[in-house]
Amino acid sequence: MTTVFIAGSLSIKRLDARFVEKLDKIVGSKYDVVVGDADGADASIQQALLDRGAASVTVYCSGSRPRNNLGDWPVRTVDSASAPGSRAFFTAKDIEMAKAADYGLMMWDAKSTGTLSNVIELLKRARTSRVFVNKEKQFLTVSNLDTLSALIQLMSAGAREKAEQKIGLSRKMAALATEQFALAV
Repeated sequence: MTTVFIAGSLSIKRLDARFVEKLDKIVGSKYDVVVGDADGADASIQQALLDRGAASVTVYCSGSRPRNNLGDWPVRTVDSASAPGSRAFFTAKDIEMAKAADYGLMMWDAKSTGTLSNVIELLKRARTSRVFVNKEKQFLTVSNLDTLSALIQLMSAGAREKAEQKIGLSRKMAALATEQFALAV
């Protein structure tokens, strides 16, 4: 069974109709869905899944209980050695969702480092993401380093600098390039 990791930026509260169409297809195909428990896009995605009667949903959370579980779906708690509330604390659940997924569907504000990290985590596992770039109102498929670079080009210089500071974007890109080169040899 196909598992789809669906996530988005905290700043996004309203899902674009084109993104919702993808959710409809996922629910209609009866795919397994893994989703986070954050406010913003995660909560909006959960609401849309609930409205569509999605049955095969698992909510991932760092810590003992989810912040949001609108459908009262099964919960996968992820232990994190990092300080509660920190970026690393919440990233632990995102990494586990990337491990569980065959595919990603993301809604991105072109600056969120959390959503960008999710795309990178999926790419590290040779998984493709369909990313709806909210400011562009378009989807971009990210399946390799070139398409990830195209996605990053949609960020402002300030957003790229923040991504460098928060997640070490250049280091992650270099690691992906090394991994892809090793696979090609």
